[in-house]
Amino acid sequence: MVAVNETSRTGRYDVRGLAEPDAEAPKTARIDGDSAVVDAADLSTRQINLELRRLVYGEGISEVTVTNPGAKHSIAVGLLTRCRITVDGSLGYFACTLGDGPEIHVTGRVGWSLAENMMSGVVVVDKNAGSLTGAAMRGGDLVVRGHVGARTGIDQKGGTILVGGNTGSMTGFMMQRGRQIICGNAGPGLGDSMYDGEIYVAGTVASLGVDCVEEEMTPRDDELLDRKFRIYRMDRPERFRKFVCGKQLYNYDTLEPSERKLVL
Repeated sequence: MVAVNETSRTGRYDVRGLAEPDAEAPKTARIDGDSAVVDAADLSTRQINLELRRLVYGEGISEVTVTNPGAKHSIAVGLLTRCRITVDGSLGYFACTLGDGPEIHVTGRVGWSLAENMMSGVVVVDKNAGSLTGAAMRGGDLVVRGHVGARTGIDQKGGTILVGGNTGSMTGFMMQRGRQIICGNAGPGLGDSMYDGEIYVAGTVASLGVDCVEEEMTPRDDELLDRKFRIYRMDRPERFRKFVCGKQLYNYDTLEPSERKLVL
């Protein structure tokens, strides 16, 4: 599952351009076959991430559990391979960012900018997440079973964001591709200035943003929703509304001043 280079067990490990001597890693993990447990209580952010890299790239460990994370920031970032990581607790801001392949499960809460720029993989959070959840996300699935803050999926370029609760204002701002599934309510400015993609909302919408319009649901939409809820073993709300780009801003630069006022 995890590709290990030839020299990984002799003191160095391959992190795709970020290779460093593993002397800096604390090497405190308890390893049992293909799994390991890291107690992060007395470790710094850098030490936790170095230990994760050592285990995943250097030791070929496919499943890692991090205990006592202490809501530290920027944990499990830049992991570029297939692996499973469970964080038993809460994390701070910029958690699980820049990932390409890992499956990460956080049992607690997470701060803002969760999974920013995620390329592929899965991130599941059992409780709430802050603002900017899934910012500039490019692929994979991001699941927050609780509520999220403002500007969820800002500049989203792909993938799926599934929220079990409510989302804040300006959700889907400048969204370019991908989809968002909101089981609760959405704050004001939903889909403001979005270019493409779909936003599904089961609850109420405070207001739509510029150039965001409602579109009729199709059987294909229902099939997608059913599949995502089935994968993550979540109860699907009975009724969703679908919102997309009205495409009135595509040629904004060519509009006359009076026309621009009508659009905005």
